[in-house]
Amino acid sequence: MKKLLLMSFLLVVGILFQSNAQERKITGKITSSADGSALPSVTVQVVGTTKGTQTDALGNYSIIVPSSKSVLSFRFVGFITQEIPVGSQTILNVTLKEDSKALEEVLVVGYGTQTKTNLTGNVAQISSKSIEGLPVISTEQAIQGRAAGVFIESGNGKVGQGVKIRIRGSSSVSAGNNPLYVVDGIPITSNDQSTTGGPTNPIADINFNDIESIDVLKDAAASAIYGSRASNGVVLITTKRGKAGKTNVNINYFSGSSEATGHRDFLNTAQYVELFTEARVNNGYSASGGYTRFDRYALGERARWQDPTSANYTSTNWEKQVLRTGKINQFDLSITGGNDKTKFYASGSYSKQDGIIVKNSFERISSRLNVDHKASDKVSLGINFSMARTFNTRLSNDNAFSTPMQIIALAPLSPVIDPRTGEYTDSYNGAVVTQYYNPLLSIKYTDNNTEVYRSIGNVYGQWNILPSLSFRSEYGYDMLFQNEEQYYGKETSRNNTTAVNGEAYKTNTLMFNYSTNNFFTFNKNLNDLHDIQAVAGMSYQQSKRSYLDATARSFPSDSYKMLISGATKADANSTENFYSFLSYFGRVNYKLNNKYLFGFTGRVDASSRFGTNNRYGFFPSASAGWLLSEEEFIKNIPQISYLKVRASYGLTGNAEINNYAALGLYSASFGYVGTPGQRPVQLANPDLKWEKTAQTDIGLEVGFLNNRISAEVDYYTKKTTDLLLNVNVPGTSGYSTLLKNVGELENKGWEFVLRTDNSFGDLKWKASINAATNANKILNLQGQVITGGFLNRAVEGQPLGVFVGPEYAGVDPANGDALYYKNTKNTDGSIDRGTTNDVNQAEYVVIGNPNPKWIGGFTNEFSYKGIDFSFTFQGVYGNSVYNGAGKFMSANGDFYDNQTIDQMSRWQKPGDITNVPQARYLGGNGTAESSRYLQDASYTRLKTITLGYTFPSSVVNKLKLSKLRVYATANNLLTFTKYTGWDPEVNTDYLGGVAAGNDFYSAPQPKTITVGLNLGF
Repeated sequence: MKKLLLMSFLLVVGILFQSNAQERKITGKITSSADGSALPSVTVQVVGTTKGTQTDALGNYSIIVPSSKSVLSFRFVGFITQEIPVGSQTILNVTLKEDSKALEEVLVVGYGTQTKTNLTGNVAQISSKSIEGLPVISTEQAIQGRAAGVFIESGNGKVGQGVKIRIRGSSSVSAGNNPLYVVDGIPITSNDQSTTGGPTNPIADINFNDIESIDVLKDAAASAIYGSRASNGVVLITTKRGKAGKTNVNINYFSGSSEATGHRDFLNTAQYVELFTEARVNNGYSASGGYTRFDRYALGERARWQDPTSANYTSTNWEKQVLRTGKINQFDLSITGGNDKTKFYASGSYSKQDGIIVKNSFERISSRLNVDHKASDKVSLGINFSMARTFNTRLSNDNAFSTPMQIIALAPLSPVIDPRTGEYTDSYNGAVVTQYYNPLLSIKYTDNNTEVYRSIGNVYGQWNILPSLSFRSEYGYDMLFQNEEQYYGKETSRNNTTAVNGEAYKTNTLMFNYSTNNFFTFNKNLNDLHDIQAVAGMSYQQSKRSYLDATARSFPSDSYKMLISGATKADANSTENFYSFLSYFGRVNYKLNNKYLFGFTGRVDASSRFGTNNRYGFFPSASAGWLLSEEEFIKNIPQISYLKVRASYGLTGNAEINNYAALGLYSASFGYVGTPGQRPVQLANPDLKWEKTAQTDIGLEVGFLNNRISAEVDYYTKKTTDLLLNVNVPGTSGYSTLLKNVGELENKGWEFVLRTDNSFGDLKWKASINAATNANKILNLQGQVITGGFLNRAVEGQPLGVFVGPEYAGVDPANGDALYYKNTKNTDGSIDRGTTNDVNQAEYVVIGNPNPKWIGGFTNEFSYKGIDFSFTFQGVYGNSVYNGAGKFMSANGDFYDNQTIDQMSRWQKPGDITNVPQARYLGGNGTAESSRYLQDASYTRLKTITLGYTFPSSVVNKLKLSKLRVYATANNLLTFTKYTGWDPEVNTDYLGGVAAGNDFYSAPQPKTITVGLNLGF
């Protein structure tokens, strides 16, 4: 018995010794087959066990294996997994090959993703890499010039202001033309919520350095899945997510300064005195009367304007008083990591930009947390959460005397500071001493602040019912609280007569959107012949807006600015409204034999905004594609590596109208002397329905030389019917207009994209160019003419917003009169091109188009070892801009506004050939609204240019970092244009409706240069 126990013991010890003897340590390095670079965070696992590890930042790993029979698995996203037997090796280096399928471009298409190859719609994608670190405030500004057919325009240089974006033209006359924004599946508030000054930009609340990709859905095949809100295109924003592996910390900081992209030259004191003295005499006024005015502007000291040798001689450049050197600073911190079960992305950011205009700034503090958790093999859960606080120090809109840029109207012979008061020159002892109110007083004694708290988030759960079938449920919200506060000191009472003893105004706006998406996804491949992808589900969204404002007046001093301190509570208002959408949607994509592609999409939308008889709308689309490069007759052409044709047709809608536009409304705000009252204010229209846009798209995609050269060409047509317009109704009804579905318009255009990979050796060079043309035309308005702006019109047969007015013909060389072409119709039907000096005898004709004929962008990206260099040119061509301030600032001495320097070229004697009429004080000589103030505003701009250097691993490792990069970036560095205004990218902020392409004392865009540092741990 003892012998048996001893033998058993020795056997066990022998087995254990044998086992331990077979264990060994395996080390090695994992690299990429593409460029030999080390791959960090590669999962190394002993097959059949839970034992595993990951490679470090240099691609190295170390693991203990049980025996020589062990097999190691090497897994990394985007690469083909390898399994290698250990055998007798102790050092095992592995080169992983890129998985071409995994690396294929994946596009977000709404409720799912699709590879570029399988896509039958038109989607433009902008990656995070191409926009990170740019010195701009909002996402739209960052992608300007990078997507074909996407026109983006900043109306002026005020930071935090609204940005205009049009995808394949304007699809509506009076309903909204902005695209639908969807962040991580949540439709968000993107419309201006401001009640003070020009429009603000809610998209600026989002830190675009948290964005992984921006996908712009342009045609119906791509956007019809969003149905009634997709006629203007859809912008899908996907934020960054965590990745399994080592926890990575990334820090990015940049700092820089800004200057105005353009300046204008105005008259100095000597020129001002010369021009206006001459203008008075030319129109029968005495020169001495002008001297009296000059004395007043010069604070009673004639030497200020008459004696250049005097120490008090004044020649103020007022533009320099309001345009300054701006500053920008931004700090971003992100942490990402996780394992096979839980992945996370967390970030925080602080950004502060002082604009190029005095007292204009924008500050943003934001944070984000995205978590994805795999609860089991079948259930996944996740949360996306962001919070931001922005603070915008704002300015009056462009049409206010208090807006800084209107200061250029002041006479140069007025000093900035009145030595008698030590204050800005404006009034003295109750008498005004400047032509207009001095905006610098508002800069000093007015507060105009907008503070926004914004939170966007959602939670989701996904159940993988079968390998080919999953169900996903999402609940999301978008909450925006906006607080606007204005205070006007008594010093501003010349401009604001109700602020004699100070005035304060405060508004609170609360927007709360919540939505839920619930949908099934089916993916199945049958015998490598039939590939089916399908989505079906429902969506619901409800939005509530609450608004409150109040005014108080008469404050003890400027130290008290809250409403409670005002002796008089002057006014108060509050409103609340709702809207909701209930939707059912489906999409099927089918690929046959890896060659033939078919797509079908349908969405049914119901909206509270429309009439009871048309509450529901159906928005279908169909598309097809043919992968010609998979056909044998193309495969035999070695130069062609990819070739696809596609076509689509579908319907989308536009629901951007007031929430109760279809209802008969009463208002209870008509009380009288304390007695409450109400009255009807709107007629009901139970038949009101969506605008519908039918869109056709035909596209060609081709790749040459192993896709080193690739191109896309698209032709599209968009026809919108049932336009939502206010039409006139008989006055006997008690109303003037009724909102109805009337009219049609169309957009037609081409889009071109060319990409090249010109890399060789260590030099990596990629280039891309995009260009697009769009022709907009109103087909039917039932004879209505809608006006807006200065000379803008919506009229049948013309583009939306076309300029219509008298055509300026120059100057009569005999007498200096401004001339206009008659353009009247002769009895034989011909047009009389004779001229007249009476603008009232000139016919109104089409004189320009604010819509560009072409837009485009050109990007180059270079890298050589650690050096990277990139630049983007952006261009807009064939559009006109109307200078609405021209009749004041370029009016050849018509009134005492300071004039642009070109007015010195006025007509002075018979025989003079010039385009500037004779100077006539109060003569109205050429100052009528006409094509005189219309200019070609085409431009090409060096939008961004970046030079960076990434330090080599030998340096980075010594510093215990994973990445170290320094860079310099310039934005709007160079602008090439013939436009003589401050900047050709302009659309004044106080005009809406059909107004477009108007310049009215609008500040130029900033030119910004920054230097930055990027650290990785």
